[in-house]
Amino acid sequence: MNSKIDTIIFDLGGVLVDWNPQYLYEKIFSTQEEIDWFLNNVCTPDWNIEQDAGRTIAEANTIKIKEFPKYSNEIKLFYDRWEEMFSGPIHKSVEIQQKLLKSPNYRVYALTNWSAETWDRGRNLFPFLNDFEGVIVSGQEKMRKPYDEIYQLIINRFNITPENSVFIDDNYENTVAATKNGINSIHFKTSEKLLIDLQKLNVII
Repeated sequence: MNSKIDTIIFDLGGVLVDWNPQYLYEKIFSTQEEIDWFLNNVCTPDWNIEQDAGRTIAEANTIKIKEFPKYSNEIKLFYDRWEEMFSGPIHKSVEIQQKLLKSPNYRVYALTNWSAETWDRGRNLFPFLNDFEGVIVSGQEKMRKPYDEIYQLIINRFNITPENSVFIDDNYENTVAATKNGINSIHFKTSEKLLIDLQKLNVII
């Protein structure tokens, strides 16, 4: 990790925006126990990530409603009221993103696991998502992190030199995969820690 960093690649959810289905379903269910059961058994992370990989929302809903017909309305709300799953931007991270974008020393991209059908909704909700020099959206490409092919895609599409780049993600598994593909990585925990980790790589903000 001693190479000169010239490219910064951001994950989005959990790094620049705070997304959690909990925020929506606490408005729907009356107890935390109900919320936890629903998100652990019905609209699970494994179900959601298939939309990030390219499955349509209509197909996803059909599959899950067939499995849990009692919860058909609550299942549909996952995407009907998807915007309510955000608490807002992670402001200090967005400040870092904006400063890097203004620097002549760095190219700044995003690599996100995100449904193709909600991407435009997200960009409307958070205009700073439009500021990147380029974005790889997993649902549009029908491939997702942490599989090698999506890292190779961003490297090739934007002519990135892996050893001169750094990838920031709150999911540790995704950072391990980036490292495997030759990209320096930072496991995001807080914006303050991110600033320190970037400074260790001699990234000037």
